[in-house]
Amino acid sequence: MAENEKQEEKKLDIKALVAVIPPASSLGKEKVKRERRIRVRALPDVKEGFAKINSTLAKELGVTAALEVVVARRRKLKLTAIIDENVPVNEIWCNLEQLKEEGIADNSIATVRAAKQ
Repeated sequence: MAENEKQEEKKLDIKALVAVIPPASSLGKEKVKRERRIRVRALPDVKEGFAKINSTLAKELGVTAALEVVVARRRKLKLTAIIDENVPVNEIWCNLEQLKEEGIADNSIATVRAAKQ
């Protein structure tokens, strides 16, 4: 009887130790979003070469100085970011004339990411 009690005690100790070890899924880091599909709005009051972006979207994408806008995998623009709270989270605002020159229509859906330095 004494041996059975010792074996059960050892089993309980092992179970207690295993409970302390976190599962493998909790060890992985959460992936940071690098790009997002949003609307590109054309406004005449934004200076050429610049784009206005919401601060929460800029933080989410890691945009600090510049951003890259890609429309339909064909049209690619690298613009200087201006962080503005008035811009909706699901939009960026760009210069009307610059978008016309690049062949991008107002209210187009584009992929936006932080530009590589």
